[in-house]
Amino acid sequence: MNKNIAKRIEEIAIELTNELSVVETPGELDSVNKVHEIFSKMPYYKEHPQDIFFVETGDKLGRKSVVAMMRGKKGNSKKTVVMIGHTDTVGISDYGNLQEYANKPYELMEKLKGVTLSEEATKDLNSGDYLFGRGLFDMKTGDAIIMALMEEIGADIDNFEGNLIFAAVCDEEGNSGGMLSVVPKLVEIKEREGLEYLALLDTDYMTSEYYGDENKYVYIGTVGKLMPSFYVVGKETHVGESFKGIDPNQIASHITSRINLNPEFCDVAEGEVSLPPITLHQRDLKPEYSVQIAKSATLFFNYATHCSTPDEVLVKMKNAANEAFQSAVDTLNDRYKTFCEMAGRNHEMLPWKARTMTYEELFALVEKEDPKVKDKIDAYNKELMKDEDLDPRTFSLKMVEKLHSLWSDREPVVVVYFSPPYYPHIYVEGKEEKEKNLIDAVADAVDSTKTDYKLVYKKFFPYISDLSYGAAPKDPAIIAALKDNMPGFGSKYNLPLEDMQKLDLPVLDIGSFGKDAHKFTERIEKNYSFNVAPELVYKTIMNLLKK
Repeated sequence: MNKNIAKRIEEIAIELTNELSVVETPGELDSVNKVHEIFSKMPYYKEHPQDIFFVETGDKLGRKSVVAMMRGKKGNSKKTVVMIGHTDTVGISDYGNLQEYANKPYELMEKLKGVTLSEEATKDLNSGDYLFGRGLFDMKTGDAIIMALMEEIGADIDNFEGNLIFAAVCDEEGNSGGMLSVVPKLVEIKEREGLEYLALLDTDYMTSEYYGDENKYVYIGTVGKLMPSFYVVGKETHVGESFKGIDPNQIASHITSRINLNPEFCDVAEGEVSLPPITLHQRDLKPEYSVQIAKSATLFFNYATHCSTPDEVLVKMKNAANEAFQSAVDTLNDRYKTFCEMAGRNHEMLPWKARTMTYEELFALVEKEDPKVKDKIDAYNKELMKDEDLDPRTFSLKMVEKLHSLWSDREPVVVVYFSPPYYPHIYVEGKEEKEKNLIDAVADAVDSTKTDYKLVYKKFFPYISDLSYGAAPKDPAIIAALKDNMPGFGSKYNLPLEDMQKLDLPVLDIGSFGKDAHKFTERIEKNYSFNVAPELVYKTIMNLLKK
């Protein structure tokens, strides 16, 4: 690898960052077009223009991703390393009156000298070792690493054996529309050309995992994500007769207390621990103000996985919700008893019983009463689909509400289901040949790279990313548990599960190093990002292709 490539990586990173590409805005198109423009100027793509093309997402913004293939001319190897990177960013409102400079790193750094920053950010700003800017860290420097390496490899394509595919995808910060549309295209290319895909490499950002952490990480495998959700039905009552009802907010709060940040629900694999679940949403569903308590409430959690599958998570969440429901009933009975003693009234146990079921179980109960429930639910699904702006989480909730409304039973209940999205975890254990080859390739790259940084490789990239779509569970029971308990799956929310299963790739992330992703002090450390990370990426690619 050319040791002078660092300058080129910085040039491309700045050029990409200058294109403001906030997710779900037209700027995403500008960023993808810039990637295409830079590739098109490379000698390889001037000679092989057919090897770079767009993949449409089909959304109303007209967003697209760009795919660049590079075919080595030495030998006739079908071995191929697939790489991805995203071109969108989060918004820039956090920059306040410096928004116009958010995507102009050099100008921004001058402006930041007049802003009160944290002690650490001020030190980094004045050191000359960092570059600041929205998207520079997450993750346009990562894109630049791949693009500069491909430019370097393409300049001597006659002596390169193997193939590269890079997908610069849109919408990673949103709903992964770019990657989800690219996955079928990757399968199509693989099958059409008989390629042997070896691994899926991302160059998304890497940062310290805890305060004082000096390690620089290479991740083999990636964390997964599910969104266990709860539709809580209480029993409405007038506030003047409070103990004649049961407040769904109280049940929901007990569910939050039982699950939120509870290490009991962490996955542990080879000593690496996933973060515990955390609430992303909780509210009652009462549409107006009145002195009637709410009838229902909803909440959902971000649930990270290293090894737990959807069917397993569903069981864990159903059991936890039922325990929480019982805890709410017990608390209510204790308080009612105390109230009766204080008021000099006779006390009797309240009638509430904890009852929890999955969406699939609720459907079966309703179907026993009404064999045409599927037709009714399908019709409601089609009606909801007319509203293109309806959030997928709200869509799923409305489907649960509708199904429950078709049931004759009006007693309190908690219904457990999944809201979209779903990101499968990919655990690279080393049991299969591709996995072992990837682990060996990374180990050699790390061991042979001379640097003062402490390089460490771990099993799971800890941030939700498009890497998850490089594979999917193949067990039909696991997939059925997901589909049957995620209302709107296959209509409002789609995953190319069969294509993900066909890719079935071990994954890794080797990213630029920096700090404060998604903050206005977002920044990269230049030396590691422009020198060390590219060397690790290059060596890993070459090691894989030699296998």
